[in-house]
Amino acid sequence: MTDIRELLLSRIRDVTDYPEPGVVFKDITPLLADPAAFSALTEALAEIATRQGATKVVGLEARGFILGAPVALRAGLGFIPVRKAGKLPGATLRQAYELEYGSAEIEVHAEDLTAADRVLVVDDVLATGGTAEASLQLIRRAGAGVAGVAVLMELGFLQGRARLGTALDGAPLEALLQV
Repeated sequence: MTDIRELLLSRIRDVTDYPEPGVVFKDITPLLADPAAFSALTEALAEIATRQGATKVVGLEARGFILGAPVALRAGLGFIPVRKAGKLPGATLRQAYELEYGSAEIEVHAEDLTAADRVLVVDDVLATGGTAEASLQLIRRAGAGVAGVAVLMELGFLQGRARLGTALDGAPLEALLQV
């Protein structure tokens, strides 16, 4: 696992003062541009999905789509997008959540999840945990079970893991990298 961590870290670029002064943005586009690194990431996340007994993968808008869809395909599972409110056609379930300054809402097509499903949430970064927490609530409201959350990297200093504790309800949170 050390080799994959080194590979992934070597393909993540730090962008200082983006999107605002004082922030160091973790840019994964170099990782996505490298087929060997992207494949290794996809394989590692697909292994988590298989090990956790997932039947579906949820990808969180927007980079969670980029990672979640190939993970689902590699693991032989269905892929479900969780989108910002108003982006999905037809009937949806909506979940509101609080941000540092304000609030937001996400949605899912409820008919894409069943009581027989165990869902793995996939995203690029776990920061404060707000979107991931809302997605777990949404999955349960749709009647499905939670297999866990898997992310490329966890920004530990933002305490997202602690925020997710109750929402995970015993399901695992796995981060390939911790920053």
